[in-house]
Amino acid sequence: MKHSPETAARLAGYRDLLLRWNTRINLISVETAGEIDQRHIEDCAQLRPLLPSEGPIGDFGSGAGLPGLVLAIMQPEREIHMVESDKRKAAFLVEASAQLKLPMVRVHACRAENARLPPLSAITARALAPLVALLPYAEKFLAPGGVAIFPKGRTAEKELTEAAQDWHFTLERFPSATNPEATILRLSNIHHVPP
Repeated sequence: MKHSPETAARLAGYRDLLLRWNTRINLISVETAGEIDQRHIEDCAQLRPLLPSEGPIGDFGSGAGLPGLVLAIMQPEREIHMVESDKRKAAFLVEASAQLKLPMVRVHACRAENARLPPLSAITARALAPLVALLPYAEKFLAPGGVAIFPKGRTAEKELTEAAQDWHFTLERFPSATNPEATILRLSNIHHVPP
């Protein structure tokens, strides 16, 4: 993906910060650190065109800031709420957003169910939990017309089948540009169906 010089410089700054912190706390696995640009940064950058054009975004289980910080770098004027219960990872997110001059980033150091968030136009979660565990957050925090964007690997079909037993949603799928075995799910009109 082509980035403006300013965005590319910020993404490089983020990568350096992430690798530096990764020696102290486990933000990304050592095996994938060598492929950070493709495996992590570009993998997250490809979500941007799938987002609504405006409104706040919530990133659940932000961890290393993937995709929350990447999306904040690409849209610095946009309000992005990052929810991370691990205090050390939340500290990294606060430090990174300050160093990268991202004033619209809000870090919530708590569990998702305890977060106080505005109605969100989109939520994202990458490698956090199966779909059945993510959909309650989508139903609770999304504004009317909002979308949930979840990158998924080989378990996507199984997760969709399980989720469809208790949930109604409109599903769109997009192939991942960075991983042939992955797919990106964009869900809207999400609501729980009582048994």
